[in-house]
Order: sequence, then C-alpha cells, then structure tokens
Amino acid sequence: MRSRQLFLVTAATRVVVLIGVLAPVLWRRDSDAVVAVAALAAVWAVAQVGTGRPTVAALPLVAGEAMATGIVAAVGLQTEPAVLGALLVAPFVGGLYRGVVGVGVALLAEVLALSVITLALFGLPPSEELLFAAVWLLGGLGLGFIATFVRTAVLQIPTELAPYLYAQELIRELIDLSGGLRSGLDVTALGGSILAAVNDRVPTVAVALYAPRGEALSPLVAEAADRDAHLPACGDAAQAAWSRGDVVVDDRAFAWPLGKSAVVAGLLPSEVDLDAIGVERSLARLEHELRPAAVHLDTALLFAAFRDSATADERQRLAREMHDGVAQDIASLGYLIDALAAGQTTTDQQEQLRVLRERVTAVVAEVRQAVLTLRSSVGRSPSLGAALATVARHLSEASGVAIQVTADEHPTRLQPEVEAELFRIGQEAMNNAVKHAHARSVEVLCQVHAPDARIVVTDDGVGMQQPRPDSHGLAIMRERASLVGAELAIEEGEDGGVRVAVGVGRPADAWPSPRAGRPSVTADA
Repeated sequence: MRSRQLFLVTAATRVVVLIGVLAPVLWRRDSDAVVAVAALAAVWAVAQVGTGRPTVAALPLVAGEAMATGIVAAVGLQTEPAVLGALLVAPFVGGLYRGVVGVGVALLAEVLALSVITLALFGLPPSEELLFAAVWLLGGLGLGFIATFVRTAVLQIPTELAPYLYAQELIRELIDLSGGLRSGLDVTALGGSILAAVNDRVPTVAVALYAPRGEALSPLVAEAADRDAHLPACGDAAQAAWSRGDVVVDDRAFAWPLGKSAVVAGLLPSEVDLDAIGVERSLARLEHELRPAAVHLDTALLFAAFRDSATADERQRLAREMHDGVAQDIASLGYLIDALAAGQTTTDQQEQLRVLRERVTAVVAEVRQAVLTLRSSVGRSPSLGAALATVARHLSEASGVAIQVTADEHPTRLQPEVEAELFRIGQEAMNNAVKHAHARSVEVLCQVHAPDARIVVTDDGVGMQQPRPDSHGLAIMRERASLVGAELAIEEGEDGGVRVAVGVGRPADAWPSPRAGRPSVTADA
C-alpha cells in the first residue's frame, strides 16, 4: 500500500514538471529543446518503471536518474533555460525513497553531470546560466527536504498490515544484528557474568541481580552462602536503590541501579572492615565498568519480554482455532452418529455406532482439554503454585484423578519467562500422569524461593513406558528446561509410578522440606 502511494506521488511529480518544462518550449517552438524534453520524458519513464519494481535498489536508481537528467539539462540549457526545471525531480524522488541520503545523492549526481558535460562540450558557461542552474538546484534541495517529510507522513499512514510490516522490518534488523551480539541474549548467562564481576571487586556473602516485575523487583540470578538468610537483605537494598535511582549502602548491604531495567545488590561479610576496602569507591568503579554489561542485559530482557508476548499471543490464537475449528467439526460428527443411530439399524450396527460415539466424545474432551491447556497461563495467577493448582483442579474434574498440590512459596515472584517454562513443564507432567500413566493419584510440590524454584510431580501409575514414535512431550519438557537453565529429572518412583522434578537455582538436595502450614490444594473429582 505504501509503495503504491509513493509510486503515484513520483508519477504525478514527473508529469507536472514535464508539462512545466514543455510549455515554454512549445511556446517558442524550439525544435532542439523539444528533443531535450523528449529525452527527459524517456529518462523519467524508465525511472518510473524502476520505482514500481521492489527488486530494483532505490539509491542506484535515484543516482542514475539524476545523472541522466543532469546530462539532458546541460545540453538543453544551450537553447532553452527552462529545461533546468527538470533538476527538481531527482532530489524530490530521492527524498521520497531514501530520505536525506537520497536527496544528497541526487543533487551530487546532477551537479557532477551538469558540470562535466557543460565544460566538456561548451566550455565555461556565462554567469547568467550559472545563476539559473544554482537557483534550480537550490529549488531541488528544498523539494528534496519536503519529500523527506512526505515520505515520513506516507510511511506513518495506518493500514491493517502496517503493524506486521513494521514488525517484519524490526525482526529482520534483529536477525542481522544478532551476529554481532558477542554476549548473546541469555539473561542468566549475562547475569552470572555481572555477579562474577561484582565478586571480583567486592567481597560478598551474597550478591543478586534483580529486574522489575510490576511494582516489585524479581531476582534474576543470585549467589549466597545461605540463600534464605542473606538474600532478603539484598532484596531490601535493591528495592531502596530502585526507588531512589541511586547507590544505596545500608550497614553491610549495598545496591545500585544497573542500566534501565536491573538492580545489583549484595551483602558484605560481617568481619570485613568497610573503611579498609573502600566500599563506595569500589561501587563507583563497578558502576562505571558494568555500563556495557547493563546495555547487554537491557537488550536481553527486552528480547525475553518480546518472546514471551509473542508466545502467549500464538498460544491464544491456536486455542481459538482449535475451539472454533477442530472441536466443532468433531462434535458435528457426533451429531451425525446420533442421527444414524436413531434410524433403522441392526443390533451389531447399534453397538458399533455406540462405540464410535464414545470415541468421538472422548476425542472432543481431549481437544477441549488441549484448548484449556493452551489458554492456561501463569501470568494472571497470583503465584506459580496457584496456577498449577488451577490446572490440577480442571484436570482432576475432567479425568476423575485426585491431584494434590502443595505450595511453599515466598512472596517474591520469579521472572515471567522462568515462571512460564516451569509452569508448562509441571502442566505437561500432570497431563502425562493422567493420560498415559493411568495414575489414581498425583502429588505436586511447588517451592519458590526466588530466584530458586522447583516443581516435583509424582504419580502412582504404571511407571516409565516405551515412548511412542509420535510423542514429543518429554523432549519438549527438556527444551523448556534448557531455555531457563533448569535441571530436569524424570525417574521411576520408589513405589512405582514416575517422578518428574524440575528446578532452577539451588540443587535438589539443598531444598528444605515444605514448611508446615503452607497451602495445600487437593483436587478431587
């Protein structure tokens, strides 16, 4: 749509200028000037065809048109000064298609062609002709700047496809730039390198990197001798530094904003002499040294947010397509079977239709469960454990299998991308226990001590089975775990069944037992 608008504007400009140049030539009946105008018409016709083809590079086309126009103007100037009006077109077209760069290229090409041809064929022109040429070139410069404004206005005209076209442009740029991102876009890896730099400069018993999530801060990565004892002090210092937008040193806790979307916080050992190590000077040097890392991290966080948003939108779209398409089509088959069963059929046919009807009903139920799975999201739930409990409740109501969810969670939440992947892994593990393990009961443990978390799903089913060729569930679970640096373990339970455990942060054997009084949700059919 935008290309068509630019094509029409350039065509109208060329026609108007051509008429303006041709009028005085016809009035004076100058046959030589008519030939020059005809040559201009030919040049602009070729250029117009080129601007209508997306495969033709805009800048070389503008330069070629400007040079040809300058040659024709130099020859035509000897009989009719009005031919110099043609110098207005190339800068205007260059401004439309390439902005200020296009204007500069067009003017440079015109001046070069006009000067070389005039000096080579006719010698130094009189001052009057030089003045005419300078005036028209200056007019071309002005029209070129107007064209850059028109270009901006045209490109900003809202159309139905405009967001998609703009997204394509940005994604292509991101792909081109990704080769130059030496540090990559892995938030966890970048955060780990930042914490290592802090530990190299300042002695700490705990150091953590935080990013905002809503009005609160959520830890990205953390290192601590005693995570449960030391990290709360880091969190308080980080929140204070984020609120003030400046460095905070409170007793042995310190923090400072890192870039636009993160905070570094740490806790010094009790035996360290603060004056001897010069904490504030060290933090000032660290703040300066980590500025490049802050830019890297900001970019990685933006990319993660983009990826999560795009994934959520795609899941919602697939859910709508399945609900309105596949589910409705299969359900209509059930109505057809009911109509056949109501007719005159034999006993064997009735039995076959009954079995077929039960199978169609089961398939519809599975499709609807898949739609619910796609639409389920941890983002709208108050916590990861609450989101898993909601899935467990729906799954238990549909299957008749008792599912108990125990949540041991601190108030601070994980980063959205970590929560999302852990949630999908836990959801898939529960689905597998119900669908394939023929379990009678399922136990789910969700512990979140941000930035650490783990989910353990244990069932009393038939245990590990030979995977089907068309089954990709376990592979997808492993891929999800690797995306957020989580450890995934799938093993036979001590009393049969399967135990699926996924965790980020601390090792599995470093987790305390769930505290008494923590929420426990039992989803019975």
